[in-house]
Amino acid sequence: MNLWSKLRELLAYEPAVVAWAVNGGIATVLAFLLNLTAGQTATVTVITTALAAIVTAVKARPVAVSVVTGALATIAEAAAAFGLNLPPTVIGAITAVASAVLGLLFRQNLTPAARLAGRSTTS
Repeated sequence: MNLWSKLRELLAYEPAVVAWAVNGGIATVLAFLLNLTAGQTATVTVITTALAAIVTAVKARPVAVSVVTGALATIAEAAAAFGLNLPPTVIGAITAVASAVLGLLFRQNLTPAARLAGRSTTS
């Protein structure tokens, strides 16, 4: 099994973990490795948080849980990033920690759509 098929399988069966891990990784890179302003870091982290929520909603069930929690996470991220005028390192650290927590919570409470599609209806 090559690397790409392993990554595809991981995304199919653990979409919340992958989406939120990527979000936290991007936030960490932005905050600590790139020399971006607070506004630039805030913009990218809010967009990636929204994308992580969308990917989780598309790839897992029930959709309502992903949509509501993802929307709240995106709103909280935007409020913290743009309303509190935090430094880029704080924005990145908060996003990384929140992504780790959300990934773990979603993993416990959602069922990947691939697992539902692969389930046999005859028992």
